[in-house]
Amino acid sequence: MFSLIIATRNQDKMKEIRAILKGLNIKLYSLLDFDEKIETEENGSSFCQNASLKAEKASKILAGFCLGEDSGLSVDYLGGRPGIYSARFAGENCTYSENNQRLLKELAGVPAYKRRAKFTTCLALAKDGKTIELFEGSIRGMIAFMPRGNFGFGYDPLFYLPRYKKTMAELKPEIKNKISHRYRALLKFRNYLKKNLRKLQEDIDS
Repeated sequence: MFSLIIATRNQDKMKEIRAILKGLNIKLYSLLDFDEKIETEENGSSFCQNASLKAEKASKILAGFCLGEDSGLSVDYLGGRPGIYSARFAGENCTYSENNQRLLKELAGVPAYKRRAKFTTCLALAKDGKTIELFEGSIRGMIAFMPRGNFGFGYDPLFYLPRYKKTMAELKPEIKNKISHRYRALLKFRNYLKKNLRKLQEDIDS
């Protein structure tokens, strides 16, 4: 069975990744499954650069293929912020709720038609410290005026989808995992795996 290391300790992301990649003949691991302490400085200028940094760092230390992931929220009115700083928008080691409150504060008084936003995910597949392929997905929506919903994580309670008339956090996981930015990136990765799984396994065995 093909083994893949997801270069993250975020169990919320791992839960989504496992659900979306379910059915493939692969074994998924996160960094929590290893004793090595792998810390990556996310100093890239884009989601894809940060995803590559994570994957390359992990694949230098751990044997086999590593998948780095970086996601974030870009708000048009804020000039694309928080962008690559989404996870620490309210400061280092902040909570999801603190990030949401910071976002609402910056958008206070901004009307609905100016609250357009985009979620983006980039995945980077790496081995032996080198990125092999990149996979990107995104979804557009609006920023709600208050958090709604108990599903999801991160900015999901504020990311409103007009088509569904719900925030991402109001959508059940089985729906979210078929439309989200992470799903769209992982679908590209899933299709890549289907076409190249034998070759990737041969690279490990050789």
